[in-house]
Amino acid sequence: GYQETLTDPSYAGQIITFTFPHIGNVGANQEDLESITPAARGLVVKLDVTEPANYRATKHLDAWLKSFGIPGIAGVDTRALTARIRDGGAPNGVLSFPADGRFDIPALKAAAAGWPGLEGMDLAKEVTCRQSYGWSEGLWSWGQGYDLTPARKHKVVAVDFGAKRNILRCLADAGCDVTVLPAEATAEQILAQNPDGVFLSNGPGDPAATGVYAVPAIQGVLDAGKPVFGICLGHQLLALALGGKTFKLERGHRGANQPVKDLTTGRVEITSQNHGFAVDDKSLPANVTVTHVSLFDGSNEGIAATDRPAFSVQYHPEASPGPSDSHYLFHRFVEMIEKHKAA
Repeated sequence: GYQETLTDPSYAGQIITFTFPHIGNVGANQEDLESITPAARGLVVKLDVTEPANYRATKHLDAWLKSFGIPGIAGVDTRALTARIRDGGAPNGVLSFPADGRFDIPALKAAAAGWPGLEGMDLAKEVTCRQSYGWSEGLWSWGQGYDLTPARKHKVVAVDFGAKRNILRCLADAGCDVTVLPAEATAEQILAQNPDGVFLSNGPGDPAATGVYAVPAIQGVLDAGKPVFGICLGHQLLALALGGKTFKLERGHRGANQPVKDLTTGRVEITSQNHGFAVDDKSLPANVTVTHVSLFDGSNEGIAATDRPAFSVQYHPEASPGPSDSHYLFHRFVEMIEKHKAA
């Protein structure tokens, strides 16, 4: 899962630390990409990367990182670093490798201290697509690769705030004919596609900053009565569009073992998460109900509107990487579309 994590656009502007010791052992390939160009700033691992030992590998992880200009460092006690992040919050950091081996420590410290942080930062503009495109590739299966001809019954517009490819694959696998539009698409541009439903993708940065242009577009889609489904940043933007507020978590949720309770079914799911902001439950208006909560800290993990077809979750149900407990949400979205079309 390290290649999927490194290419997740939601990690824009961040250095990723892995606690699992054997990172890079299966190399890298062209299939396990969540975006064309990684947005992560760097990589921290404990052990040196070994030669790849997997039949799907086409490149050594070190060579793959270098091809994208991503620096990495090995030999760090990543579990101690993770404990420090857990107890003290995510620190600013710098990865430096001067050719002459001379480190200007005061300058590096100043660079780290001068980084403004994610609050108030709109990073969706940096990772979104530059023009619209169609998506038809379905999920991957062993021995078969990606399904290139999934059934496509419903036309869905996916607004790309930093969309992961496997989310688009899950939509296609659930029967959606997907058209992807850039983050700054207006309500008029979205509705001009005559979609049966609208999907709001994951992405990096502060939702309040991205919401300056995204919220009016989402409100236009909601007013048109289109079914809406949001994930991660898309969840936060939907909450803002419905009248709620977001805030920066003291400690973000990262990793693929986050327990979440679906209040509509009572079921507990183990989920994959990557976010530093959350929806403020207390700010939600009367026509919005909380559907999912984190069993780690009680923070909001899902909402649904009671007067229109719209819902969203904070976590990543596409499971790339991570558990597949939450794949049902894509089918819940399709069921919402079918119910809306029938009405």
